[in-house]
Amino acid sequence: MNSEFSQYDIFFDLTPDLVCIAGFDGYFKKVNPAVKQTLGYSYEELYSEPIHHFIYRDDKEKTANVRSEILKAIPLINFENRYVTKSGEIVWLSWTSQPVESDQVVFAIAKNITQKKEQEADKNALLNKLTELNKDLRHIGHMTSHDLRSPVNNLLSIYELIDFSKITDKETLELMEAFKMCCGDLREKLNVYSKVLREKQSLYVPIQEVELKKAITNVSTSIGALIKNTKTSIVTDFDKLPRITSNSIFLESIFLNLVTNSIKYKRQGIPPIITISSKYLEDKIQLTFSDNGLGFDLDKVGDKIFGFQQTFHLLEDSHGIGLYLVYNHVQSLGGTIEVESKLGEGTTFRIILNS
Repeated sequence: MNSEFSQYDIFFDLTPDLVCIAGFDGYFKKVNPAVKQTLGYSYEELYSEPIHHFIYRDDKEKTANVRSEILKAIPLINFENRYVTKSGEIVWLSWTSQPVESDQVVFAIAKNITQKKEQEADKNALLNKLTELNKDLRHIGHMTSHDLRSPVNNLLSIYELIDFSKITDKETLELMEAFKMCCGDLREKLNVYSKVLREKQSLYVPIQEVELKKAITNVSTSIGALIKNTKTSIVTDFDKLPRITSNSIFLESIFLNLVTNSIKYKRQGIPPIITISSKYLEDKIQLTFSDNGLGFDLDKVGDKIFGFQQTFHLLEDSHGIGLYLVYNHVQSLGGTIEVESKLGEGTTFRIILNS
């Protein structure tokens, strides 16, 4: 029955794709070794059963509908369906077919796309998982910013009830004023972060003109006690570029995390010295942040330096969040960040942003 197709034997044997000639009656007339190897059936089994016998049950109906179009001499391109191998495994095939009505046959070639389909399924499962995780994280963020606002407001209310006329100690009065300022700053940040969470639901990042010196002043004020207690010096040089167009919230968060990181990873007995500067680099903006702290062994740390919950020093207060936030803020601003560091010699971060 198959001798009439013997002139195609070399082509059939050499191609790694699945190649077949099927009759309008629904049976294979000729298949190449790739079909036999992929499906696991013998030639006798493939020729003796109708083609729909090998098709996965959920794809039989749609395949029958497509076959009816082929019998009307309509070519088929990139049709995907599933077949069941002799061992019971399911394989995905992508078919391109050309009917020859005069001979009542269909010439067809298929690619095995099982691996591609499995990768797509894994990717979709991962995207669904990430979507759910992102939804949970957004919920936690809203809950945190909302639930923390009440105790902060309560602290400020308690502050308002204090009768300062009964406090004569100057240092205590200064501490109480610092306490009020910190609570107010915390409330303001909670309001700002709540707004950021709402804005983060879109890909739009609002930008405005940011005065760099003011951004650093805001950060220094919010952690004034930490800077004072650690004898930290912050030296700025914004003469070449005093202000940039950016997102003030992201930028202040970048400065805050880099400053607190430098203080956290200071060398023992050596007060932190932090230098922050800005300048144009060709048509880009470069912000440089340097410290004299512990530094990193970049050969060991590598790309993990900005990873989530990655820590490289054995400090109790290390959580691996700060640099992760810095990296993501820079990415959100469409920029890049580079790092240079040596153990015991400090670290320099260079942030490149569009001007």
